[in-house]
Amino acid sequence: MEVNPGTNIEELIQRLRLHQPPPSPYSADSSTAATPGAAELFQPRRAAVLVCLFQDAAGELRVLLTKRASSLSTHSGEVALPGGKAEEDDADDAATALREAKEEIGLDSALVTVVSSLEHFLSKHLLVVVPIVGILSDIHAFKPVLNADEVDDIFDVPLEMFLKDEGRRSEEREWMGQAFTLHHFDYEKGNKKYVIWGLTAGILIHAASVVYQRSPDFAERRVQFNLPKYSKEYSSMP
Repeated sequence: MEVNPGTNIEELIQRLRLHQPPPSPYSADSSTAATPGAAELFQPRRAAVLVCLFQDAAGELRVLLTKRASSLSTHSGEVALPGGKAEEDDADDAATALREAKEEIGLDSALVTVVSSLEHFLSKHLLVVVPIVGILSDIHAFKPVLNADEVDDIFDVPLEMFLKDEGRRSEEREWMGQAFTLHHFDYEKGNKKYVIWGLTAGILIHAASVVYQRSPDFAERRVQFNLPKYSKEYSSMP
């Protein structure tokens, strides 16, 4: 079933709840946890982001995005999904994504129906990032409150744009000996221009493919990177 304008949001929720992502290729090897020298093994930290979808007045699915504060030490000024690193008190990945969304943009978790998690991604700093898909059934009930220390702006874009070649640029990169494609999507809203690229673009291409049940109109060329075995081999993406 393809998603078209006017799609029943409850039907979409039920379908996405049935989605089963593949096992994470970035799971830590627990069999070595108690062996001598285990402290030297590389253990990736975990993070989660919220792919928060809602329908506009025309029935089109849109996704909430932020522009990170220019004062941040990493990814400053870049477009991102609400989210961040897992904390000890988080019950699961969904709890991480919802907590971060509340902290960053004031999104009340009670407004969001969590429906699925997606295939795991690896960030440039070797964080294992888990996308959590949530449905915001009543967009008018959401009153954004931006955390100025973390977020400069909030906006939304059509989810389907991440399956189209229009407004897309790409470049070929290599990291940890593996070639991949880095996608950039240009988006304008009023007098503001945004570039959605890198990890965020990759997650949204995959999310759109799952929601719309079709491949993008371009070669995605997504790869699963090999984690370093030892901490001394750690190297973030340049």
